[in-house]
Amino acid sequence: MSEKGTYRLMTKLITAILLVSALLIACKKKDPGNPSDTGIPVNVTEVREEKITFYLNYPGTIVALNEVQLRSEVSGFITGIFFKEGSTVKKGQKLYEIDRSKYIASYNQAMANVDIATANEAKARRNADRYTKLSEQDAIAQQRLDDAMTDLQNAGLELVSAKAGLAKAQTDLNYSLITAPFDGTIGISQVKMGSLVSPGQTLLNTISSDDPMGADFVINERELGNFQELASANRPENDSTFRISLPDKTIYREKGRIQVIDRAIDPQTGTIRIRLVFPNPGQRLRSGMSCLIHVLNAGEKEQLVIPAKSLLEQMSEYFVYVVDSQKVTQTKVSLGTQFEGSVVVTSGLHKGQLIVTDGIQKLRNGAIVNASNADNEEMKE
Repeated sequence: MSEKGTYRLMTKLITAILLVSALLIACKKKDPGNPSDTGIPVNVTEVREEKITFYLNYPGTIVALNEVQLRSEVSGFITGIFFKEGSTVKKGQKLYEIDRSKYIASYNQAMANVDIATANEAKARRNADRYTKLSEQDAIAQQRLDDAMTDLQNAGLELVSAKAGLAKAQTDLNYSLITAPFDGTIGISQVKMGSLVSPGQTLLNTISSDDPMGADFVINERELGNFQELASANRPENDSTFRISLPDKTIYREKGRIQVIDRAIDPQTGTIRIRLVFPNPGQRLRSGMSCLIHVLNAGEKEQLVIPAKSLLEQMSEYFVYVVDSQKVTQTKVSLGTQFEGSVVVTSGLHKGQLIVTDGIQKLRNGAIVNASNADNEEMKE
């Protein structure tokens, strides 16, 4: 063979080798939508029906069931403080004294006015009785009797006025001593000895009850029916439907119960306030403390449950990839309660379907997958 013929043969062989190599490389590339490929590797799980028991969590605030701000009803200077700040006080215990000297003087003056008015009324009554008898004997003019009866009426009105003045003086004198309206814990005093207080304006202190304590939280109006059932249920003493976590993450050992559900839904937020009540023997609960409220939800019927990680959110709607014959279909679902990495599905799926749990980011509708059962993998581990 000539040298030129050999060159042509070598060129054809090299070209053929390059074409075969290109075809082999192309065959190794995978198209997720091509049924001839082995498919995108994903993990799947089966949609199950379960009776679920879990705790729903709500942020809450500890509140005192009774709390009142102490303010004076009279003016004057503080002349006595009779408690230790932050201590427990009893109903009727003396807390503050406002300078009583002028109120004692006013009370004594009012007492004297009552005595004077009482004496004047008695004198007017005697005169009226005397002139009445004389009038029956035609011994005096009718005008004299009429004047005596008018004096008696005026004396009676003056006595009523004097007694009203005495009652006011007594009230002011009582208000100059401020006592605890109920058993509870008193806070830090807002005034010191010698401070001038104004009636109805100056805040002296705040007192609140400390056992039991309340825990307030809000729920969505859709949950109201469930909580009404919980409120009406007859539960045992050790029932653990309602628990709370304290700011240090510890679970409070005492169990709670619903005390009241607020009267109306907030139209702006679609929520309603609920108050629980908890025993507080060690005073671990303090008014204003934040907490996390745990409400036990023990389902009576089976519900469809899927892993939360299988969800794909698009424009506030939720989807899952359902696997059928190695092909995935993006399916819209409606969700119920979410808990501990799982979520209840209220529509869109049925029991026994396979859904993708891992690898959803690589998928599109209609893609071919190479599915491994995530539940079996977990069992092997």
